[in-house]
Amino acid sequence: MAHRPNSNISRITASVATLRAELETHRYICSDQIATAVFLAHHLRKPVLIEGPPGVGKTELAKTAAQMFELPLIRLQCYEGLDETKALYEWKYGKQLL
Repeated sequence: MAHRPNSNISRITASVATLRAELETHRYICSDQIATAVFLAHHLRKPVLIEGPPGVGKTELAKTAAQMFELPLIRLQCYEGLDETKALYEWKYGKQLL
């Protein structure tokens, strides 16, 4: 199902500043760099791949962005040896469950 942008999404993605403010209204406090990455991903219609140590807010950013943009959340739990090519282009659901 294709996503149809609504006026609220157009409003919150008008600039990096408005997107950052909207993230904050959803209780996600972020840097300009994170807001810029989400802004560009939205306008380029590309996914955001987030990596980092546990507890830094990766999943919370994904949940918040999905809620803001009214999109489903697809969460990929990575494991050692998984690179972006395998994760994005060689998807094997059973293997991801391991």
